[in-house]
Order: sequence, then structure tokens, then C-alpha cells
Amino acid sequence: MPHAARYVFFISDRTGITAEMLGNSLLTQFDAVTFKRETIPYVDTAEKLSAALERVNAVAAHGAVRPIVVSSLVDEDLSKQVRTANALVLDFFHRFIAPIEQEIGVESNHAAGRSHGITNSHEYFSRIEAVNFTLAHDDGASTKELERAQVILVGVSRCGKTPTSLYLALQFGIRCANFPLTPDDFERGRLPESIMPHKQKLYGLTIAPDRLMHIRNERRPNSKYASEANCRWETESAATMMQRYSIMSFDTTVK
Repeated sequence: MPHAARYVFFISDRTGITAEMLGNSLLTQFDAVTFKRETIPYVDTAEKLSAALERVNAVAAHGAVRPIVVSSLVDEDLSKQVRTANALVLDFFHRFIAPIEQEIGVESNHAAGRSHGITNSHEYFSRIEAVNFTLAHDDGASTKELERAQVILVGVSRCGKTPTSLYLALQFGIRCANFPLTPDDFERGRLPESIMPHKQKLYGLTIAPDRLMHIRNERRPNSKYASEANCRWETESAATMMQRYSIMSFDTTVK
């Protein structure tokens, strides 16, 4: 018997990335259930939380099953208020901070933003520098200072190189460049000359041709670029090239 789709709200006083990561780690254990996810970030006042709870309670009132709320609100007053929602509320800070306080005999700071390293100025500015580097080296835009790159992603156009690069920079402070593998590269049978000296830093992204065709058709409908034959040729050529140069790869088809 199919399960009714469940709404899941990620409510955070910052970007919501922490709530999403923790919540999605749990939701992946329930393959038989369809989840409709919605993130409500920057809920740092009582007024914003009231608006968020109105949204949650409206879904609960009109749905067959109550929603799930994953909260990473640090402020105790806001945390208490979110637990009044007509939903299953998973309040990570309430659930975990209190037992830790009791165990170690020290009260927590209850300060928002700590999980993203804002209190560590060196780490914070390292991430900003990594983001700047990654943006400057997106899609092969620059070949300068590639020796400073910690990772260089390669793959066909629209396989997810840019969002992956920015995620690595934002979350982990990794200086990541990315280069598209193009039909010219496949016809030559060689990687772009600018990245050849950095083969040890290369990591490939692959994608199924039908998924690539769908993504490209959203950008250039009914074009050769988005055609099934071209997408299949490019993905197969890219896989062959990665194998030739012993480049480790990751399939982004369902990511």
C-alpha cells in the first residue's frame, strides 16, 4: 500500500544547511515514502517563526498526515515555540544539547552560527577565499594559479561541476576549479593542455545521457547540444577519457 507524501520543513536561524543535512540523513532511510521538502531559513525572530509555523500548520490542516519539522533553532524561546507546531518536531539542539550540558556540567552558549565556523575567523576567511578562487576558476574561465587548486573537477557541460565546486568551497573551504570536457577534447583524444600538469588533482563527474539530455533541453530545447545522440556520444567519450587518464569519478545522475 503506497504511503501518503509527507511534507518536511527544515527551519533554521541561518541558511538551513545544517538542518537539511541532518534531516535528510534520516529521511534517506525511508525509501518507500515520498517527502516534499521545504526549507525556511533565517528564522531568527518571533515574528518570522510565527509566519513559518502558519505555513506548517496550514499544511497540517489540509493534509491527510501531519508534516515533519526539522529544527536547528538555537534560541531557547524560539525552540520552545517551534515545538508547538502541529507536526512531528525534531528539534536537534533541544534533543542533543541538554543531555550534553547535563553530562559535562557546562551550559552551552546557545549562539547561532557556530556550526558554520563564524566564531573561527581564520576558518571563515579561508572559506571566503576558497569561494572567490572557485568562482574565478569556474567552467575553465581562468587557468591562472591552478597550482593553488586543491581539486579540479572535469566533466561534460551541465553534469553538475559548478554547484559541486561551490559546495566544496562553501562547506569545506576547498579551492576547487572546474573544466568542461568538450567535443574538441574528445576529437583530439586528450585533456585540455592547461590541466595536464595537474592530473593528480583531477576528479571526474559523470552523468547518464538521458538525464543530461533532459537538463540540456531546459537550456537549449531541440538543439544538437541537447540531442540524445550528442549527449550519449559526449558522456561515453568523457568516460573513456577518464579511464584513459585514470581519473576517479562520481556519477551525478540522481544527485
